[in-house]
Amino acid sequence: MGNTVNTNATAIARGLAEVGLNLYHQGVVGDNPQRLQEAVELALSRSDFIITTGGLGPTYDDLTKETIAGVLGRKLLPHKESQRWVEEYFRRIGRTPCPNNQKQAMMPEEAVVFQNHNGTAPGCAITGTGRWEGKTAILLPGPPQECEPMLREQVLPYLRQGSSTRLVSRCLYFYGIGESDLAHRLDRLMRESKNPTVAPYCRPGEVMLRLTAQVEEGEDPGPILDPVVEEIRREAGEWLYGINVGNLQTALVHTLLAKELTIATAESCTGGLVAQRITSVPGASSVFQWGAVTYSCETKRKMLGMSQKTLDTYGAVSPQTAMAMARRARVKSGADIAISVTGNAGPEPSEGKPVGLVFIGLDSDRCTSAQEMHIQAMENGGREYIREMAASRALYLALQAAKQPIK
Repeated sequence: MGNTVNTNATAIARGLAEVGLNLYHQGVVGDNPQRLQEAVELALSRSDFIITTGGLGPTYDDLTKETIAGVLGRKLLPHKESQRWVEEYFRRIGRTPCPNNQKQAMMPEEAVVFQNHNGTAPGCAITGTGRWEGKTAILLPGPPQECEPMLREQVLPYLRQGSSTRLVSRCLYFYGIGESDLAHRLDRLMRESKNPTVAPYCRPGEVMLRLTAQVEEGEDPGPILDPVVEEIRREAGEWLYGINVGNLQTALVHTLLAKELTIATAESCTGGLVAQRITSVPGASSVFQWGAVTYSCETKRKMLGMSQKTLDTYGAVSPQTAMAMARRARVKSGADIAISVTGNAGPEPSEGKPVGLVFIGLDSDRCTSAQEMHIQAMENGGREYIREMAASRALYLALQAAKQPIK
């Protein structure tokens, strides 16, 4: 129905990479025994291991364990240890288990059972018989607060047995270049590289390249990954803003911390989004000095001390106003760098300025400047898209300023 986001898939994929297992397929199927059986049989036909989440509860529509045990030719039998765990859990929370909770203590014969320290549904690993001999299904509970600890504490060690390899990734983040242009520049590398693999992922206004190497347990991945990173730097280094940083705001905060610099913001059309993204990063309190949302011209005068003449002569959406906002924010805050945003996020033109016209102002002891943007609004959520794209550009310009030596 689209009401539940499958965050477990992300946690499982990352965990499998740590133990050197490639995840080839993901699927979602409803609580219907026939469709679930079909999905399980398809998964078993193309993989040595399958992992499921959900459907281990006590209600009539929790069918995962029963269905998969049937497919793999395993009977469900009472499991005394699971029964004890369920009873202990209810004792801890001061409640009495219902009769249908006994269903959760039924386990497939010869299964490896994983204790649930955060709920009532144990997980398990079932090995197949007959047609599916040599195949294994691992069943995990659905709630992330139950699934992820069980995965980390019990399932990954189980999978690691006998495995001598692991997958190691580096993520390279680019701003100001499109996915197609980057892929064109790196075409040969992306096609020919096998270990590590190179895969691009497009994000609004950005591109991430993920390099993934398969190495032996304990082996240093550097000799495999470093030469590829250097080749990418040669081909597209001018757009590369960080490695394993996650996003622009994290790269900015980390750079400011390393350089012992501070920053301030003055925002109009972004309504504080730049400041919000900066302060979402741990450690931002050491670098973020001051932020102002000066949406109206009156607020620009009162809070920033801008001159009426600048606003009357050039208008609120202009490079002159953007530079003045940044300059005044830096004076007011005493920060090393100040960034400003002013523009028209829509939905209608204003003061003769089209929707999507944005100016980013920057002020530091090296320069005062403004950069013009023309952001094409998306059909749905255009206003938010313009704000996000403007905030990203502001963060990127601040990052570039932070990387420069301060006089």
